[in-house]
Amino acid sequence: MASAASASEGKEPRTERGRKTLRAILDAAALEFGEKGFHEGSVSGITRRAGVALGSFYTYFDSKDAVFRALVRDMSAQVRDHVAPAIRAAPDGIAAERAGLERFIGFVRAHKEIYRIIDEAEFVDPESFHAHYATTAERIHARLRAAADRGEVRGDVGEAHAWAIMGMNVFLGLRFGVWEEDRLPEAIAGEIAEFLRHGLAPRG
Repeated sequence: MASAASASEGKEPRTERGRKTLRAILDAAALEFGEKGFHEGSVSGITRRAGVALGSFYTYFDSKDAVFRALVRDMSAQVRDHVAPAIRAAPDGIAAERAGLERFIGFVRAHKEIYRIIDEAEFVDPESFHAHYATTAERIHARLRAAADRGEVRGDVGEAHAWAIMGMNVFLGLRFGVWEEDRLPEAIAGEIAEFLRHGLAPRG
């Protein structure tokens, strides 16, 4: 269900029906912008996909720009919420990164439009674009530091390591989630977990 905070300021839904309508609009916006891009996408296209009246759109959003900004935040939150349970259930820090990547690739396969939407956000809404990656890296950094404190990873892990893992995951999602689905997400995640655990140094 969409968060009330997804709507434009002062237009938050107050009923369950309103929250369902908001969710339908955001899902339709993902399809519209994912297929056509921001500039070619339209409010009327969103409302047609959502099966709601044009007035319902403006009940929750001020403009096409507003729904796009909300969509970037919403998709970022969806990724976070999708991977979080698997990460929390993992027995250690490396296993947490493995679980997160596996779930992320699965999410991407079901929501391929996320890449076009996030990429366009760099130019349409730079603040949301920056926040998407910065908050993701912050979560990874916090996990790595907690794992370091437990003795599960090297003690000097820092921000650069977090951004490196995030960048790796982004492109793995593109390759194995958007371009092709020729390998199982768990197999990819397993390889990357070994890479994180041992690096590229020759064994033995």
